[in-house]
Amino acid sequence: METEHGWLGIYHGVKATAGGGPIYRVGLVLLDLENPARMLRRSDEWVIAPTAEYERKGDLPNVIFPTGLVHDPVTDDLRLYYGAADSSIAVAAAKLSDVMAYVLSCPALDSHYVPT
Repeated sequence: METEHGWLGIYHGVKATAGGGPIYRVGLVLLDLENPARMLRRSDEWVIAPTAEYERKGDLPNVIFPTGLVHDPVTDDLRLYYGAADSSIAVAAAKLSDVMAYVLSCPALDSHYVPT
């Protein structure tokens, strides 16, 4: 999503748990407006993780899979639509100004940064 500070992106990451099953969580990234291949900032922590029962139990348990953002510029409401456990569709809401304040508080990344 285009913002004055860069392209706000959402992504999911997967990690094997101690029990051997995967857990999918959501992070945020800010990309350069002119060169979206250049990451400016990335959230230090996951911003959404499966905690509700409908996110933890289903066809594929422990999955949050972001699919789209909708912003209402009048109210500043930002909605993130996501799949939950491959069995439900859900929405998370925040103010875009709060999300941007958080992303901008994350450390700036080296232009040659390659995530691991």
